[in-house]
Amino acid sequence: MPVRDLQRVVILGATGSVGASALDVISRHTDRYSVFALTANREAARLARLCLRYFPRYAVMADKAAAETLRHLLQGKACQTQVLDGVQALCEVVREPDVHTVIAAIVGAAGLEPTLAAVCAGKKVLLANKEALVMAGQLFMDAVASANACLLPVDSEHNAVFQSLPGDYRRAATSAGVRRIVLTASGGPFRNTPLEELETVSPEDACAHPVWSMGRKISVDSASMMNKGLEMIEAHWLFGVPANQIEIVIHPQSIIHSMVDYIDGSVIAHLANPDMRISLAHALAWPERIASGVSALDFFGIAALSFERPDFARFPCLGLACQALETGGSAPATLNAANEEAVKAFLDRRLGFRRIGEVIDATLAQAAQYGAASIEAVLEADARARELARIEIKKRSAA
Repeated sequence: MPVRDLQRVVILGATGSVGASALDVISRHTDRYSVFALTANREAARLARLCLRYFPRYAVMADKAAAETLRHLLQGKACQTQVLDGVQALCEVVREPDVHTVIAAIVGAAGLEPTLAAVCAGKKVLLANKEALVMAGQLFMDAVASANACLLPVDSEHNAVFQSLPGDYRRAATSAGVRRIVLTASGGPFRNTPLEELETVSPEDACAHPVWSMGRKISVDSASMMNKGLEMIEAHWLFGVPANQIEIVIHPQSIIHSMVDYIDGSVIAHLANPDMRISLAHALAWPERIASGVSALDFFGIAALSFERPDFARFPCLGLACQALETGGSAPATLNAANEEAVKAFLDRRLGFRRIGEVIDATLAQAAQYGAASIEAVLEADARARELARIEIKKRSAA
């Protein structure tokens, strides 16, 4: 058999849960993939351990002080990894000619610039950073087309839709008789919690997801269902379908990851155990298949598959995401920025859980909305929304 060329991979956000899953899959297929660069924000000790295991050519810390710590931790070790720092360095490593694949797993708005840089360089981009499309959807997808980049979704829901569509997913959703895309949601830890009790839930309560193991910010987004709202906006841009053709269904078992409903009455669903390694393995090897390390689905162990309509009174953030998508322009970037600030305040115990939606709503009402035709305009909208959100957080913290 011919020798297969190694795909050199950059992982943006290597110390998070998606990064850990990606490295697990890569470790199972060292004949196919090698780690070219690993990046993180501030977790220098964790990134140092990864560098000493995977020996990347580059390690990039977004935070300058953390980069100095990482250099110190790697000094004198059997590791030739070059340590860089800053957003510009993140953008430079994804553009390197030797890089084939970029896994975009930085959480939040911080992932926009390096992910867009990878797209503009024509790389194969495995997208877990939904905020890149939420903030700059048209700009981002135009860059994909212009650079002829290969964009593959690895959020479990969007990867499930991708696998349920025929051919080129960017055209299939509008040309293959698709009636609607159905995104499933677990409902998070507060699906059945009495509304009055949500006033006093703690960050620990919100991060105790009943099915998935995720980082703290994404866990809170899942608890408020903002995560599903952001995924709806992402699906709109990825698959080119209007908001009224995207439906969200609560499916507590998290076995069906999403579905595509066709005009002939057929529904194609993607079923799997809830493990990010499945979608990562699929996207890494696409259009081939490789082992992910996840066990086969046990049909006899599934007691039932149930579905519920989302309650917008319980999950107001979901309604706000729908509103932002309908408004368009800079509104989704405003939504995302306000949510990031509110979630951070909640995790820091400066804001109650139910106040998250209030902060986002007030920020959307006050922020001027305009076209998002450039990265500068998107970042300006993001910065302004954060200022407004911090003011709203302070009002509610003092109350």
